[in-house]
Amino acid sequence: MKTLLCSTVFAALCSTLSAQAPEAAPAAPAGTTKLPSTILDWEKMQPVPTTNGVRRTLFDAPTAMLDKLHCHITTLNPGQNSGEPRRHLQEEVIIIKEGAVEASVDGRTQTIGPGSVIFFAANAVTRLRNAGNGPATYMVIYYYTPLTPKS
Repeated sequence: MKTLLCSTVFAALCSTLSAQAPEAAPAAPAGTTKLPSTILDWEKMQPVPTTNGVRRTLFDAPTAMLDKLHCHITTLNPGQNSGEPRRHLQEEVIIIKEGAVEASVDGRTQTIGPGSVIFFAANAVTRLRNAGNGPATYMVIYYYTPLTPKS
């Protein structure tokens, strides 16, 4: 079930990444606990400056099948990284939109470009770095299920 959901999310996001993104991070409507169907327009997304680039938050809420589904888009400035290597409890999918991204996972490093996809398994130690001369933009999708470790 988790594989099917991940595949479906990948297909939908990959086919629309260049044309979609969030206006604001939609939350579940008052009185409900699940993320509703949502269409996000890239042109209406509000980039929020960070110390290493900008971030666009799309959604971060429970769904009918997941304890939480999170999605954001990060743009790293040249030479900047996503932070110090750290362990993620959840599984994570990253889709590269533009630029050259150096991905490190559990001590292995590889540089990839637009259209590339990364899957970080639960408990992987990860870090991303902009390895190019221009901006590097990527979409991050992660989710929590009852099987996601709590600590």
